[in-house]
Amino acid sequence: MSSYSDQFSHQDTETKPQAAFDRCMDSLAQLCIIVAGVLMVFLIITFGWLVFGRYVLNDTPTWVEQTSLVVVVYITCLGAAAGVRNNSHLSINFIREGLPVLPRDIMRYISDLFVTCFGFFMAWQGWHLVMENLSRHIPIVGFSESWRAAPLVICGVLIVLFSAVNIVQRLLRLREV
Repeated sequence: MSSYSDQFSHQDTETKPQAAFDRCMDSLAQLCIIVAGVLMVFLIITFGWLVFGRYVLNDTPTWVEQTSLVVVVYITCLGAAAGVRNNSHLSINFIREGLPVLPRDIMRYISDLFVTCFGFFMAWQGWHLVMENLSRHIPIVGFSESWRAAPLVICGVLIVLFSAVNIVQRLLRLREV
């Protein structure tokens, strides 16, 4: 017969891997937000340089516009992936939340499955774009057009990961009940 403290410590060890994985996913989402924030600061600085160069120096830095287009895609995609993890993406859920428990849970699973499928296709098609554009260069800045499509792959993989984790965590909570 085991004591209460033995049972409690067994439960702790059972949930520690789950908690560690959860912290890892939260850290990954936080990293996405930090990188997007740093890129946002870079975007603001480069546009400041564009305005300064155009109106003060009378010498417009042409690289800023093309670089900014790439940076905006990274900011958007990383923010979207973090939004899936944090459940802070745009959604209209008043109908779902007004339903009884079972249909509401089913709708949550369906929603997560749609998001997972979307992320998969986003990564898959993004990968095709990356591979097709390896030899093409962005005018003025000179780096590969693949850099524009790479965030689709990164974000797609992260969306699949985060939404799959949401599904698994919901199933584990259901199993505990």
